[in-house]
Amino acid sequence: MVAVALHDGHDVREEVAPLFAIPEADRLREEDPFTAVWTTIAPTKVIARRSRFEVDLNRPREKAVYRTPADAWGLTVWHNPLPHDVLKRSLAIRAEFYDAVEQLLTRLVDQHGRVVIYELHTYNHHRLGPDAPFDDPQLNPQVNLGTAYNDPRWRPVLERFMRDLREHEFPGGKLDVRENIKFEGGYFAQWIGERFPNTVCNLCIEFKKFFMDEWTGVPDAVLLAAITTALESTLPGVLEELDQL
Repeated sequence: MVAVALHDGHDVREEVAPLFAIPEADRLREEDPFTAVWTTIAPTKVIARRSRFEVDLNRPREKAVYRTPADAWGLTVWHNPLPHDVLKRSLAIRAEFYDAVEQLLTRLVDQHGRVVIYELHTYNHHRLGPDAPFDDPQLNPQVNLGTAYNDPRWRPVLERFMRDLREHEFPGGKLDVRENIKFEGGYFAQWIGERFPNTVCNLCIEFKKFFMDEWTGVPDAVLLAAITTALESTLPGVLEELDQL
């Protein structure tokens, strides 16, 4: 079992920070704070500390550094186009990350035969402002599982994860868990599917930010902990399905 928090990071290099036009609060609002907390469910953890606004590890190389507002939810990220040498060093961090993950997963597959990844993300549903209405819950499930890049062989594992998470007794009622409604999976899931189609099952899990205030960044401690417990509750079933493949 491996838990991955790709977008928990808020750190940026000293050479990058003064180039930002985007306020720090806006950066934080589009990052995935607290996902690293949930990686405690697994014995192996991969936590990215870099801000996605420096380099987005969940996008292909040519789109990993945001260039225009269209790349970043309409936000203006830079005062001026990035100098080539700064861009090059940001992309080198991305390359180093994928090299390290490939080495890690190759070693784990050699040791255990198969690996399950819980790729943990969050997403916004209150973008229009702190006093604006929330986005339609029918189009924004509490948990979205992206499965577009999974090999069909992993279907029993994915189904079991969703079923067990739906059945878990969560504060306030059962979780709304759906598949490919808001997101289908990003580049990391695609890369896993291409590199390790028969040996690594990647669950791309997006939690709506119902457990926190998007505009203040303050989480509800009870819900934050409850999500950890809910994820833990799915591990036995996922491993059981894996063993039966």
